[in-house]
Amino acid sequence: MGMGVEVRHRIAKRAAQEINDGMIVNLGIGIPTLVADHLPSSMNVMFHAENGILGTGPSPSKGSEDANLCNAGGYPITIVTGASYFDSAIAFGIIRRGLLDVTILGALEVSESGDLANWIVPGKRVPGMGGAIELAQKAKKVIVLMNHLDRYGKSKITRECQLPLTAKACVDLIITDMAVIEVTQTGLVLKEVMPPYSVDEVVAATEAPLHLAPEIKTN
Repeated sequence: MGMGVEVRHRIAKRAAQEINDGMIVNLGIGIPTLVADHLPSSMNVMFHAENGILGTGPSPSKGSEDANLCNAGGYPITIVTGASYFDSAIAFGIIRRGLLDVTILGALEVSESGDLANWIVPGKRVPGMGGAIELAQKAKKVIVLMNHLDRYGKSKITRECQLPLTAKACVDLIITDMAVIEVTQTGLVLKEVMPPYSVDEVVAATEAPLHLAPEIKTN
């Protein structure tokens, strides 16, 4: 089940609301890369790229790419005023010291206790889990952006992850095409429902049990 551009941007726009001025943020590949497009230009946020940049900017216009400037996914980027470069060891030192305020990742599955599985795709060769383990374990806040259902219509928010884990009990917030769900000590809390879905539809589409927030916002 694919996801339209409009829906991807809606998820990214909602995720952008979790970012505040002055934060250091790491964006994973996929929908998370779109989050930067939805921050107000007046907001001063330093985006961290694990290949060794603090202060990545928007994608360059076609023809103005710098062959030496790319993000961890290999895509061309720009940099903002005050940006700095460093080697991969320093990039991971920043992550492991817990200096990232927010990391925004894609996922294949998230369990009700906030376990994350986002690196191995069944039946496909993958290059490895990359920096996701450290990012998931060490960032002050971990936000997952993903489809609510996989391509077979199965819930990606599960009682337990079936795929190999990236990290245990690390996810704080899940934003999907259907809902915004908070991971708490006592389970998953449905906070917001995305149009055109209803609370009942979200509950029915979620394998893990959901607690309903006192007031559920409809976006």
